[in-house]
Amino acid sequence: MARYLLIIPLGLMASTALAQQKEHDACARDVSRHCRTHMNEGDQVVLACLKQNRARLSKACLKVLSEHGQ
Repeated sequence: MARYLLIIPLGLMASTALAQQKEHDACARDVSRHCRTHMNEGDQVVLACLKQNRARLSKACLKVLSEHGQ
């Protein structure tokens, strides 16, 4: 029984990590195209850059931003 209790949290962590990777992948090309000069300045600066370039972003990246209230 205890073995199964450990599997559930590990499965949730894996699914969360997978979702985060998919979100990262959705915007990675947009970041490299439009925000390359800001890549080493932190996540908030990159996010601001993506917002400034919203009209030029891919549908996948726009969806990620929208899902996170951006």
